[in-house]
Amino acid sequence: MSDLPAVPLSVLDLAPVVSGKTPADALLATRELAQHVERLGFTRFWLAEHHNMPGIASSAPTVVIADVAAATERIRVGSGGVMLPNHPPLVVAEQFGTLAALHPGRIDLGLGRAPGTDQSTARALRRSVDALSDDDFPQQLGELIGFFRGSFPEGHPYRAIRSVPSDGTGPPIWLLGSSGYSAQLAGMLGLPFAFAHHFMAQNTLPALDLYRRSFQPSEVLTDPYAMVAVQVIAADTDEAAQRLALPGALSFLQLRQNNPIPLPTVEQAAAYPWTPEERAFAAQRHEGQAVGSVETVRRQLGELLSATRADELMVTTMVPDSDARLRSMEHVRAMFGADELPRGLVAA
Repeated sequence: MSDLPAVPLSVLDLAPVVSGKTPADALLATRELAQHVERLGFTRFWLAEHHNMPGIASSAPTVVIADVAAATERIRVGSGGVMLPNHPPLVVAEQFGTLAALHPGRIDLGLGRAPGTDQSTARALRRSVDALSDDDFPQQLGELIGFFRGSFPEGHPYRAIRSVPSDGTGPPIWLLGSSGYSAQLAGMLGLPFAFAHHFMAQNTLPALDLYRRSFQPSEVLTDPYAMVAVQVIAADTDEAAQRLALPGALSFLQLRQNNPIPLPTVEQAAAYPWTPEERAFAAQRHEGQAVGSVETVRRQLGELLSATRADELMVTTMVPDSDARLRSMEHVRAMFGADELPRGLVAA
């Protein structure tokens, strides 16, 4: 029997492109992963927006969301997230309004304020050097909500614009973050909040505390709702899991050294001439995550859920072996024991 609390389970995917394979292979594996976790009873499946990264095929999350939603039946599908400063709010409203019309009650819109790429690529996306600051994120968010609701005030320059087909409706909006900025904004606006524990574990508890202290009830939520995204690699042994985790660490190391690469294979990562400093970097990347045998991962997830009091757990598994990724999800599902997992937040 599981000793883990009953929380909804969800998945964050980046459509990893493995060395020697193609982006088409990655997108097919993403679709298969979504179908697999739907059968396991997971609540939602989110895609992340990243650009100019040869190891990530989810640069156009709205397109992948459409594909995944069409290939599944019940699981919620959304963005984890759309980087709002990269896009005009009207375009986001039209795209997600279309997705919500095609798949009613199944689409989530998670929003981030980082570029999801390097500054040169961000300039190419935004077509403006002046737009690189994220200080106008609250204004962009307000415009997006206005387009969804069709509720700009009298005298607003966008009052006459209709966002079709999203005018008057829209999918649930989440704010995503890895620091206190989005946590506080989500709390003040009464929106659900998802924290990126998988790459900023040291900020998790302060950000969640700030979110809960800042929370103001809204039309969306009467109480705070926090989801935590965590890297999970569950295998038969600790050693096997660590071996599977090494390619992701090497990929992130290369990204930090301004040399983004496809996700290495397990063999390539094992053969890489790691320096002691790089080994330490890889070990640090796994701190606070859940990587190991089923017993180890169960303990680590239990500690995380106890410390964060998360309302929902989002799992991301960046490994080059698709079968190992599917098995890891099966292990995670089994840890929670119940015949049916609780459903996560669905209210708009």
